[in-house]
Amino acid sequence: MRLSRRGLHSSVTALAASGLLVRAAQAQPAPAAPSISERIAALVPELERRIAEGMAAFDAPGLAVGIVAEDKLVYARGFGVRDKQSGAAVGPGTVFQIGSTTKAFLAAALAIAVDRGKLAWNDRIVDLDPSFALMDPYVTRELRLYDIIAQRSGLPPYANDALAGLGFGPDALMHSLRFVPPASSFRSTFTYTNMTHLFAGRIAAKALGAPDWPTLADRELIGPLGMSSTSFTAAGLQNAPDHATGYGWSPLGATAMPIYPPFYEVFGPAGGINSCVTDCASWLRLQIADGVFAGRRIVSAENLGVTRTPRVPITETFLYAMGWLSVMTPNGRVIFHNGGTGSFGAHIGFLPDRKMGMVVLTNLDNKGLPDALGLGFYDRLLGNPDKDHIDDALGKAKAGAEKSASTYERPAAPQPPPQTASLVGGYASEMMGPAAIAQDGDTLVLTVQRTGARLRLTPFDGATFTMRVVDDIGALGGGAPPGSRYDTPAGFAGFEIDGDGRLARLRMPIAGQDFIWTKA
Repeated sequence: MRLSRRGLHSSVTALAASGLLVRAAQAQPAPAAPSISERIAALVPELERRIAEGMAAFDAPGLAVGIVAEDKLVYARGFGVRDKQSGAAVGPGTVFQIGSTTKAFLAAALAIAVDRGKLAWNDRIVDLDPSFALMDPYVTRELRLYDIIAQRSGLPPYANDALAGLGFGPDALMHSLRFVPPASSFRSTFTYTNMTHLFAGRIAAKALGAPDWPTLADRELIGPLGMSSTSFTAAGLQNAPDHATGYGWSPLGATAMPIYPPFYEVFGPAGGINSCVTDCASWLRLQIADGVFAGRRIVSAENLGVTRTPRVPITETFLYAMGWLSVMTPNGRVIFHNGGTGSFGAHIGFLPDRKMGMVVLTNLDNKGLPDALGLGFYDRLLGNPDKDHIDDALGKAKAGAEKSASTYERPAAPQPPPQTASLVGGYASEMMGPAAIAQDGDTLVLTVQRTGARLRLTPFDGATFTMRVVDDIGALGGGAPPGSRYDTPAGFAGFEIDGDGRLARLRMPIAGQDFIWTKA
């Protein structure tokens, strides 16, 4: 039967008068939006599929993932093995190196010192530590506490990190920064460094009355957060009953790597923490709750917020704060940091507006897999356009390996090297001290007298030699099977002649930075 418009109006009026429409509406309330934990649970099958794909693509031996939401660990699982030889499984309690995600712990320690009135963000570094000096006197005078770990010092990327591979300790490395020419103007450009963090760790420890960085971090953060499996030394990692063996990456697969102590003893506040998913979940809970953990305030929301405030742009959407990256996505902000130590990789991040966070730890050199999994999961939660972060990271890793391999392909008809007699003897460096070069068969060996480290120099083309650290494949590179195409040297060494035709100096460019030895 078809109702006229007048008849339809009369029927609706009658139903309303009887209360039937109202009761029907009340009987069918709008469905409640799923909680963040429910949304995470719905995405877990896809996450686990991507984890399997990513581990296979990168040949990652093991990986552990934890997700925090609503102030609790809602997902924690291990994948793969701690060690290929033993086959022991990875679990949420497996301990890995977490590399540069340590930097956010340092930032939080500085925030605690500011909370207690021991430091101020505007303090000059040279006033806090008179030994601090850079080549530029203006930067030496003006660098402030809010600059020291904000990656905008103007120093070259990874300034003097290579010296750690030659056995130089923290004091020598901090002193060496005064000899490094700036790569950009102060506060203008993102240039990632580690050595500035050594000063920051020492300043924070002194301000809060601790003898060193590990003691400070354990007392103010690790202990209060109940991170019982977390440690700061190579021995701490090796002595953990459930710890992973690290592996280097190359396009040929994963290769077991020795533990490299300088990542603890030198890079401490920049990258020397060992931890696991369950411990890092407590760290994420503190961050997500803006400084509160288990009902106790550890650090003020205000000063913790300072550590997350962007200070230098990397791209239009990626900005660096203090120990954290701030990323603007189409549907929300992501705060995260990654870590890589040559044989371990890490990602720790969170969505401040969604009150959730994620940790990804792996026992493979970080070539982008941890970030790919983390950022991909955030995209799904936020409803951002889907992107294959894993394929993108793998493509970049392979391209980088191919570029490095081709760089060290010796010319088909190389020029002969200079006469050995003109190359051997004593050398000097204001930054690194004395050295001596001796002949060893068809190669030369440079010995750094302060540390005893040795570099083998092998003829490449004319006065250019390749260099490798002797007896320590973990120091300046490595990760590929020995003798393979991707088992590349640490860099080149070039002997330079002056205008009178005499050997003047040896120049070693490493990671875009020149290390100079002058013939004595």
